[in-house]
Amino acid sequence: MTVNVLFSARPTLWPVYEPLLTKGLTEAGVDFRLGPDFEPDQVDYVVYAPNGGLLDFTPYTRLKAVLSLWAGVEKIADNDSLTVPLARMVDHGLTQGMTEWVVGHVLRYHLGMDQHITVQDGNWTPDAPPLATERQVCVLGLGALGKATAHALAALNFNVTGWSRSAKDIAGITCMHGEEGLGAALSQAEIVVLLLPDTPATVNTLNSETLALLPKGACIINPGRGPLIDDDALLTALNSGQVGHATLDVFRVEPLPPEHPYWAHPNVTVTPHIASETRPVTAAQVICENIRRGEVGEPFLHLVNRDLGY
Repeated sequence: MTVNVLFSARPTLWPVYEPLLTKGLTEAGVDFRLGPDFEPDQVDYVVYAPNGGLLDFTPYTRLKAVLSLWAGVEKIADNDSLTVPLARMVDHGLTQGMTEWVVGHVLRYHLGMDQHITVQDGNWTPDAPPLATERQVCVLGLGALGKATAHALAALNFNVTGWSRSAKDIAGITCMHGEEGLGAALSQAEIVVLLLPDTPATVNTLNSETLALLPKGACIINPGRGPLIDDDALLTALNSGQVGHATLDVFRVEPLPPEHPYWAHPNVTVTPHIASETRPVTAAQVICENIRRGEVGEPFLHLVNRDLGY
């Protein structure tokens, strides 16, 4: 039986994904029709991004699954009209991109590179950084991206602690969980990396109370989600020196408004949501594999727990 696959994402992405999905589904042996426009009651799978405009899934009466092109699913996870399985994007291209970005900024802080790049004043100050084994790094969030990042940092000999809401056991990583574990993890963290999902339970994970737990002068790296940080609390901590520097890639409002105080703050680095981007080649492979699985009765990959929101 022919399956109809609706591509519901930003229109400019259609010519990018169409040949990749066509190739992947053909190689997977799926009998399919693929396009950006079907009658709702004829659609079997939706390849989805929030910028495609699809909000009401009620008319999609024969829908089998919604397959997200994004790792974050907070814009769709609580959609009551969606009653079929929802899969988020987990692919090695996205994971590699995130890992490279985080490792780069951790090394930047660890080695004190900003001082040597931005201050060329003729003052010879031979202060060598500590070894990675002497540097405490905490990764908040131990999903696919957090786990990969923690492993990459541990491979460079950083002393890595990971924290998650529920208990995790990851070889080579000191894992903590729950409210008590968060306090313990932050109290020793010289560099904090945020890779938690955006859910009601994770909003303002870093706030005035938790920021006060950090060693004075700690650095923060947020490529996860903007709402994970209380912006006012972070600015206060930066101004007092409790936080030494913050590199922020994600924000509550994007693009970050030009008048936002982060732009002008001397101890904030703003990057324009570039830490990890879905790579069409590898993302299409994941989508096609999930459609193949759906057609042969195998479990879908990377299903979202709708109650948890990720």
